Amino acid sequence: MLAKYHIEYAMYVGRNAHVNHYQTDDPVAAEEFLVHVLEHGYRFHALRHEGVALPRHESDKMLKTAAGVLASRHLCTSLGIKPEEEHFRFGFAA
Repeated sequence: MLAKYHIEYAMYVGRNAHVNHYQTDDPVAAEEFLVHVLEHGYRFHALRHEGVALPRHESDKMLKTAAGVLASRHLCTSLGIKPEEEHFRFGFAA
């Protein structure tokens, strides 16, 4: 049985790319893993839903949400504020 979400990404060790896969049935876990991919600077390759590559605008939307979550976390940490204040001041995902 196929996982609902399949994320393909690459980690670079020196000049060598190691392609990895992450699979989950939970859309929240998939978004959280995209945050992890962005935070660590891994190369994003593909996002599939039930075995079919998502259209670019849909995968871009998920990546944009993940980037907003990451920005929010960094602002909260750097400024020492709570997510609610960050959302009010900067408008990223709370």
